[in-house]
Amino acid sequence: MIALPRLSLPTSPRRGRSAPQPRGLLGTLDRWAERHRERRALLELSDHMLKDIGISGADAWQEGRKPFWRA
Repeated sequence: MIALPRLSLPTSPRRGRSAPQPRGLLGTLDRWAERHRERRALLELSDHMLKDIGISGADAWQEGRKPFWRA
């Protein structure tokens, strides 16, 4: 079974700005966990799916192999 990446949309009503991020330790841990999930999901995408979103396999591999703490 392939896990689909979680997509999060900004909840802020203002255009062009994302929702404020939680601060502090819990906010940091939440961002790291989300980054980890997104990068693992990126590594599971097929070449066809990567092509659909405009990312090469090499780019996906490079991003997916980054540690969760690195932006």
